[in-house]
Amino acid sequence: MMINKIPAKDRESFTEHLQKSKRILALCGAGLSASSGLPTFRGAGGLWRNYDATSLATPEAFEEQPDLVWQFYSYRRHMALNVNPNPAHYALAELARKRPEFVTLTQNVDGLSPRANHPAAQLHLLHGSLFDVRCTSFYCKYVEKDNFTDPIVPSLAIPKASIEPLPSTTDNTGAEASKSLSDAISGNNAAGQKDADISDARIPMADIPTEDLPQCPKCKKGLLRPGVVWFGEPLPVNTMNAVDEFVEDEESPIDLMLVIGTSAKVFPAAAYAERARSRGARIAVINMDKQDGKKAVAKGDWFFHGDAAVILPDILFPVIGDISAHNSGSNPA
Repeated sequence: MMINKIPAKDRESFTEHLQKSKRILALCGAGLSASSGLPTFRGAGGLWRNYDATSLATPEAFEEQPDLVWQFYSYRRHMALNVNPNPAHYALAELARKRPEFVTLTQNVDGLSPRANHPAAQLHLLHGSLFDVRCTSFYCKYVEKDNFTDPIVPSLAIPKASIEPLPSTTDNTGAEASKSLSDAISGNNAAGQKDADISDARIPMADIPTEDLPQCPKCKKGLLRPGVVWFGEPLPVNTMNAVDEFVEDEESPIDLMLVIGTSAKVFPAAAYAERARSRGARIAVINMDKQDGKKAVAKGDWFFHGDAAVILPDILFPVIGDISAHNSGSNPA
């Protein structure tokens, strides 16, 4: 993988500061998971089956079309479970073990940081998780964490791609071609078939009756919903309070803040870099987008241009050491 060479002066000054840093804050965005190969569906151009993905991430959309919203999130769960945490996730997890006062605030919902065994007490999920579910009934408080069942209910299984009949290049009797056509029609050999790409609107997708969607096992009345923060909903109070307490601790200044794979333009996340800087922190920005990344850099900060999966294990090496043994994949059971 290509990486821009880090200037020796920047590497030396960052290493010196990192080694003496105790209280560290990381703010992570979609760029952290880029090397894992997940689609982000971010921004105005983020389409899923010709729907603006942001239009599906609302309480109103779930109320009107719970089956469509659940199919969207079931697809995202399936995609996330079929990739692995990358070296950047493991690097941050190891830094958390080496630095007990290191806190990570992630905007990602993909579950890759927990699957990299990032210590839970030092990891705060600003937008929730695809793998948490909760009841929508007003009077029911049921919540389930880390539900990695895929599909979460049988009706949300990703369909298999259709088999294309193939002509035989060796059999002149027509028997092999006939069998290939029969298999395509009947769906035989499904075990070897790939999943259909249901993000493509050309792939048929059936409506799902409400009773076949995830149901609350506690109250037996409410639908379960994904445990993510939708547009128009408040951010989790406990998460916000925990990070605010860390940032505003008057007795302990922040030594270093890492801004990883995010433009940090959306509030309240965007405010953390300035708040940390006001508390004495120096900022290191890691971003694939040079223009985006440099907007967050002030005098005395560092900007590392490239893939976080390459850069983080490199620049954190003086503290975390070699993490290559961790990068063997971790699909949940």
